[in-house]
Amino acid sequence: MAFESVKKIAAEYALDKAINYITKDPEKNLLTLMDFIEKVAIAPDHKEAVKKLKDHFKGNSQIMEQTRRLASNPKMLYNLFNSWVINGTFLGRPQREKLSKEIGVNIPGLILIDPTSACNLRCHGCWAGEYSKADRLEPELFSRIISEAKELGIHWIVLSGGEPFCYPHLLDVVGDHPESVFMVYTNGTLIDEKVADRLADLANLSPAFSLEGWREKTDARRGEGTFDKVIRSMDLLRERGVFFGTSVTSMRNNIHELFSTEFIDFLVEKGATYMWSFHYIPIGREPDVNLMLTPEQRLWALGRVRELRNSKPLLIADFWNDGEHTKGCIAGGRQYFHINAAGDVEPCAFVHFAADNIKGKSLKEVLGNPLFRAYQREQPFNENHLAPCPIIDSPEILRKMVKECGARPTHKGAEQVLQGEVARYLDDSSQRWLQMANDYKAKTADKEKAMAEK
Repeated sequence: MAFESVKKIAAEYALDKAINYITKDPEKNLLTLMDFIEKVAIAPDHKEAVKKLKDHFKGNSQIMEQTRRLASNPKMLYNLFNSWVINGTFLGRPQREKLSKEIGVNIPGLILIDPTSACNLRCHGCWAGEYSKADRLEPELFSRIISEAKELGIHWIVLSGGEPFCYPHLLDVVGDHPESVFMVYTNGTLIDEKVADRLADLANLSPAFSLEGWREKTDARRGEGTFDKVIRSMDLLRERGVFFGTSVTSMRNNIHELFSTEFIDFLVEKGATYMWSFHYIPIGREPDVNLMLTPEQRLWALGRVRELRNSKPLLIADFWNDGEHTKGCIAGGRQYFHINAAGDVEPCAFVHFAADNIKGKSLKEVLGNPLFRAYQREQPFNENHLAPCPIIDSPEILRKMVKECGARPTHKGAEQVLQGEVARYLDDSSQRWLQMANDYKAKTADKEKAMAEK
């Protein structure tokens, strides 16, 4: 333990020097920080990812502009890398792997927590729209989960809801855990100057603002005036050097708008540093399969996102098209899981079934629940990682796991993905996508082989 403490102190000292160095001259010294991260990364896959990122940074003027913005808040830059890189990866990953062997259950790298199901909006098709709005975690329980996570080597906590900023204890609990880094999915309508000041002071929480595209599509789904409120929140955070990103729901009617050059450039200009893209899943409030991407649109998004990654200074994660990077589904405790506001322990934000509850149990105990064990036994759900998800890519396996574990739906209507019209649609669409994904993978392999033979 003493040796681990020495390693931690040494790593933090080196990071402090690197942060000071980069903030003095961001454009010149960005790659110095990347070199440091590459050196401290233990896992080969982490080293390779950092190397690719570093190569992408070289000579990109837009990335240099983003770097100047990030360097304006050295405290947040330090907290992010200390929690995510040092505590979460450099020290946390070996700690998690060691504990996993000792206790016999997998320990993931992050947890998604809903402190409350309350929300000030009523968005069409909301994935969380059917949870009871009265559900909330007591602040003591919320804080306990984070404390136990740190003991297990988990330092990255993602928050959703409901609307997390409806939870009155949110920033107090976050402030009690400066060693952790938080990301919050938010509708962005409740961040005023006072909240923005507090976020700048805490410097360990990054909001991801929900958008559906431009004003017309965002307001159509979320309510009139929402888009302008989000943009105002972005401006407040950018003025204070608080890192933020966006969260978009990729749907049949907005996919081309979301990944248009104009919209991506707009997000970069506003100061967003990352973008999470979630394909619409027919769960929650008024599930509508007609909002789901067609297989053709999903294939288009696969290529388009990769193109944008090579040309824009915005970190884009495309769930579920990034399955090849994660080697399949990450849920069910493999790399993350979800605790909703009722305390139910779900495999992910979109699988609303549970076989355990965190109330009255430790985090270590609930990680061993039968539904998570079934997930990890069945993963990957397809050999082709472009079809990673048990909901939209392998619905028959999801039905099997829920049945054999006796998992219960966590709200009324959750069972629609297992039976009836929605389930029949998922069975059909999953087969169509798998065929298209297999054809794509075969063509890609042929191209790579031809290139190698030249």
